[in-house]
Amino acid sequence: MNKTVYLDNAATTRLSDAAFEAMLPYLTDGYGNPSSIYSIGREAKNAIENARNTVAKAIGASPEEIFFTGSGTESDNWAIKSAANAALFAANAKKGRHIISSAIEHPAVLNSLKNLEKNGCEVTYLGVDKHGQIDLDELRRAIRSDTALITVMTANNEIGTILPISEIGKIAKQHGVLLHTDAVQAVGHIPVDVGEMNVDLLSFSGHKFGGAKGVGVLYAKKGLLLPPLLHGGEQERGRRAGTENVAGIASLAAALDAALTRLPLSGVEQMRNRLRDGLLQIPRSHFTGDPTNRLPGIASFVFEAIEGESMLLMLDQCGICASSGSACSSGALDPSHVLLAIGLPHEIAHGSLRLSVGTDNTDEDISYVLEKMPGIVARLRSMSPLWNES
Repeated sequence: MNKTVYLDNAATTRLSDAAFEAMLPYLTDGYGNPSSIYSIGREAKNAIENARNTVAKAIGASPEEIFFTGSGTESDNWAIKSAANAALFAANAKKGRHIISSAIEHPAVLNSLKNLEKNGCEVTYLGVDKHGQIDLDELRRAIRSDTALITVMTANNEIGTILPISEIGKIAKQHGVLLHTDAVQAVGHIPVDVGEMNVDLLSFSGHKFGGAKGVGVLYAKKGLLLPPLLHGGEQERGRRAGTENVAGIASLAAALDAALTRLPLSGVEQMRNRLRDGLLQIPRSHFTGDPTNRLPGIASFVFEAIEGESMLLMLDQCGICASSGSACSSGALDPSHVLLAIGLPHEIAHGSLRLSVGTDNTDEDISYVLEKMPGIVARLRSMSPLWNES
């Protein structure tokens, strides 16, 4: 029987021991509604506030700047749509109708922007170079008098490129424009400090660094009064309605606290580099993303004359869990928008593979993948009408 090697940590991670232990009390005896005034309700409320303090300290924020949500996607939607709508409904209706983003954003951002475009906003999508980096001069030229928001991710979920958010934040400040960043892939993996990054809004999700699924965070800089995305009760200081996921929130804070003790992820980076060096020995394989300024765990490739989904199926038969492009759009037949944006042709972009290493992986896992991959590639190419060894 094949061993199981999990190398899709950019999609989701195993619930960490610290997160599991933190959430257990609120799944059993501590089940009170945090809006209730009796003791088990107050205990649940205290758990939320303790978690808020932990998260704030982890990213260099104040507790009152932290809002818990149901996911990174919700946090992205809240930041982008509320920032845009706050500007659209300002006294001068002509102000704030323009947003700047990048061509390689996560679908949570891109689809939020598409929705706003249908409702009167204009969006400028900055191109990227072959490594997935934006041109800061292009950003400067794109800013207009009616630009209300810039939203650019901290690090890309498919190719691992880390973008220059601090520099983008300085440019945004110079022009009086709000900056939001989707930091879902970054938090817990690289140092994140909202002050150093010069951001006004930042989104992330707990399950990317060992927390439970179904809980996220939106950082909103003090003084920034974003209207709520969800309406109902007065939870989260009247800004995000809905009974809080106390167990999930406790798990997120505990997982983040534990994740920060492991930084920098030098062992993860070493395993990623072994994957990179080993798989690049396969003819006509290519490493994608920034070669140096990238997340420690993401090793992303394209293999010529291969279809990514077929590669994933054969890897699965060997017990290897990986992804082709973004897990959030894995049902799509079109090649990744990120790979097309960095200039890869359709036929090569179809052969993408993302192996994302985590702290639970071992050198033996990497050796196993390096043993299996050449045969998988050779077998698929032998069946491909596109393969020409010459």
